[in-house]
Amino acid sequence: MSKKIFTEREIKKLSANTNVKSVSPKGITYTDEFKRLFITENQKGKFPRQIFEENGFDIDIIGMNRIESSGKRWRAAYRDNGVVGLRDNRKENSGRHSDKELSLEEKYARLEAANNLLKAENELLKKIDFAERRLKK
Repeated sequence: MSKKIFTEREIKKLSANTNVKSVSPKGITYTDEFKRLFITENQKGKFPRQIFEENGFDIDIIGMNRIESSGKRWRAAYRDNGVVGLRDNRKENSGRHSDKELSLEEKYARLEAANNLLKAENELLKKIDFAERRLKK
């Protein structure tokens, strides 16, 4: 992450851009549409700086380091997972358990997965026990 802290004026200017989802003093969250546009344009041969400038970003505010690292991160995500890798899924993967009530099908699927895991663990322990017995003989 960049060490640059955005001023209130810079935050307001960045927030006005339609390609920005949110801005904090330490970071920018870009829209998923802009990330897809970036990948498309970059694959056509455009440089990251040119793409950002054409989409209304002030390079002096953002900084080249932030542009290069964002482009590198998005290209890697796209290479690994396609367009889905560009989605901002922080809210979906917050690490907290959902407060919603599970349906019977979802409860059943979770219990079945837990049961399969326990079966696999038992099979592994049996194999280890069998191998240890063979070594003792």
